[in-house]
Amino acid sequence: MIRRILALGGISIAITLAQSASPAPAKPKPVAAKPKPATTSSANYVPPKTPWGEPDLQGIWPLNHLIAVPLTRPARLANKATLTDEELATAQTNLDARNSRYEGAAIPVADTSKRVMRQTSLIVDPPDGKFPELTDYGKKLQAEMKSSYKPGQTVFDAIEDFSAWDRCITRGMPVSMLPRNYNNGIRIMQSPGYVVILLEMAHEARVIPTNGAPPLDSQIKEWLGESRGHWEGNTLVVETKNFNGLVGLTSAGVPGSPGPLQPETENMRIIERFTRTAADTIEFKMTIEDKAVLAPGSFTVAYPMYLDNTYDMYEYACHEGNTAVRNYIETSRFERGKPK
Repeated sequence: MIRRILALGGISIAITLAQSASPAPAKPKPVAAKPKPATTSSANYVPPKTPWGEPDLQGIWPLNHLIAVPLTRPARLANKATLTDEELATAQTNLDARNSRYEGAAIPVADTSKRVMRQTSLIVDPPDGKFPELTDYGKKLQAEMKSSYKPGQTVFDAIEDFSAWDRCITRGMPVSMLPRNYNNGIRIMQSPGYVVILLEMAHEARVIPTNGAPPLDSQIKEWLGESRGHWEGNTLVVETKNFNGLVGLTSAGVPGSPGPLQPETENMRIIERFTRTAADTIEFKMTIEDKAVLAPGSFTVAYPMYLDNTYDMYEYACHEGNTAVRNYIETSRFERGKPK
């Protein structure tokens, strides 16, 4: 059966891993489901240590359990940061039924998880879970952004008419640390003085010095910014600056995104905190600051990461020369009666 969806040239394609001629399963009967027991975690948990004495965060921590948690909180849950026990049980029943339908049939399915989440949005600050209003300058930058995801954009004449995501360059930050409907693998590796975060989506690696290495010259701008990390007790704190400002604060692929295009600037600053609170849990918190475009100046995302070393991470075979960009340009020019 088809088990995963990968992406090539910016287009999702289903990869057949195994096929079965078995008929589709009968519709599952509704079953009263109990919420999965929560992981016992504690701020006082003492994590294992690496041979050189740092808290050990290594392993695969996929974000597929967050697919059903929107970035911004739905209006119907405006004043609720978490689900009630009854709502959580209903969500678990729906998820179990969905998984049952997919497991016995050759139906393309994105990453899934057997775990439901109590939180109602990834954004925890502002407390209402909403994406902040943009400044006037932010609105100006937003209007100037171009992308195949931009509503109403039909003219594509050059590479500048596409976003970094269209061109398979990067998802950028903070989007690289947010879930998508597939390719949600995150692998953390450590060595003395470094932490590496390998991202399945777009096949990128964030190399984070934790050895006190001095920052690069501020004139050197990077797609994912320049990160420096340090340890505060059992918490890895990562500060990232020196962005090139050419990506965006969200993307259309993030569930519950407030729209595909939210601008960022070179002055964006991101602070991440990784705290291992149980053998299989990291509490992650990320504050994004960009006073030039965000009216309140910042917003914060938080969620738990769960260890799953059985998760298969696939190569994301997407590259800047993908044919989707060329096809967009040729089609747009044809529609406008222009030569290729």
